[in-house]
Amino acid sequence: MKSKATLAVIGGSGLYQMSGLENTEEISIDTPFGKPSAPITIGTLEGIRVAFLARHGIGHHITPTEVPYRANIYALKSLGVERLVSVSACGSLREDYAPGHIVIPDNIFDFTKDRARSFFGEGLVAHISVADPFCSDLSNQLEAAVKTTGAAMHRGGSFITIEGPRFSTKAESNTYRAWGMSIIGMTASPEAFLAREAELCYTTMAHVTDYDVWHESESPVTVEMVIQTLNKNTEIAQEAIRNLARGLNQERACSCGEALATALITNPKVIPAETRSKLDLLVRKYLA
Repeated sequence: MKSKATLAVIGGSGLYQMSGLENTEEISIDTPFGKPSAPITIGTLEGIRVAFLARHGIGHHITPTEVPYRANIYALKSLGVERLVSVSACGSLREDYAPGHIVIPDNIFDFTKDRARSFFGEGLVAHISVADPFCSDLSNQLEAAVKTTGAAMHRGGSFITIEGPRFSTKAESNTYRAWGMSIIGMTASPEAFLAREAELCYTTMAHVTDYDVWHESESPVTVEMVIQTLNKNTEIAQEAIRNLARGLNQERACSCGEALATALITNPKVIPAETRSKLDLLVRKYLA
């Protein structure tokens, strides 16, 4: 039987090379949607088992479009994960969200176009509710964990996901600002939506690395700029994750764990056996 973990973190490799992480093991998993981005590391942190996954693979060789989002979420679900924290870089579309700050957003605008956005299809239809795509309960706990680090942080704002891998043009960046977006990145979608389909609580610790390209008195975003800020913030992210694990509520005070209860619309009698088997991990409690 595979090891189990109830909390997972998706981000860079620096997040699971932290002090206090004990009894680690590396697990390779196959899913009906292929292999995850990388083997999953599980360790004990502050008394609970935590799973860590490098979103872009070990060595960052997977583009935002190529990330196997469905395989990543499915694999974590198969390990017993109930709560998922995304740690990611983002650009700021607001003056007050400055480089070096941390943002816990409360909504998403999906502006991607080339990604599989759902586990469902092939004879089984689900219309998941994502009016509020981030779990407020887990976001509240993450906010408290980040505040304890003393880092400059903001709660709230809309996170627009662009396809990438290129950065924005000035015309695009200014348009997103006019739309009321707060931060910009390349991986929140469809990750958050798939987490909801898998009935996981999902939240994001977004690290502001730049002002995208809209700010007239700041240099346009570069890879070097992103890496420098992320390296500086790694220790903060590690401390926040330790704080979260230490104080994590044992019971989920939200409805994320029943997200599919009102989403499945297909008559069970017409679901193809192959599809039913493929999605059994997600739907078995509703189609027993």
